[in-house]
Amino acid sequence: EIGEKTLGPNHPDLATRLNNLAGLLENQGKYDEAKLLYERAIEIDKKIYGPNHAGVATNLSNLAGLLKKQGKYDEAKPLFERAIEIWEKVHGPNHPHVATMLSNLAGLLKDQGKYDEAKPLCFTNVLLKLIRKFTVQIMQVLPPISATLLGC
Repeated sequence: EIGEKTLGPNHPDLATRLNNLAGLLENQGKYDEAKLLYERAIEIDKKIYGPNHAGVATNLSNLAGLLKKQGKYDEAKPLFERAIEIWEKVHGPNHPHVATMLSNLAGLLKDQGKYDEAKPLCFTNVLLKLIRKFTVQIMQVLPPISATLLGC
């Protein structure tokens, strides 16, 4: 309330504060209250930055995590998927945030017993980590391939 009065109802800092407070409430087991704050933070960030902003993805991911924790998998899944879509637009498919979201989605599917759906996401996550870790070494060891990959 104080933050809203000071900052106004659609300030980016208010969205951050709401998201942080939602996390605290979630940790205290106050899931319904946390959900409302996550949803409000998402709406504020969408109004300020548009639907494809990193802040929206972060808040969607946090809300999805809360819903997953509650066993509300059907509600959580599209939020994880939307967060993945946003992170891919913002940072590209090889970014750590994308890998983290894919891992989170794989965990959700695994919790539902959907191992066949989860498995490729887990593999993708591992592959992304390996690519990030060894890209420089690969490019140094394999110059002809690196030149081709870089479009030289």
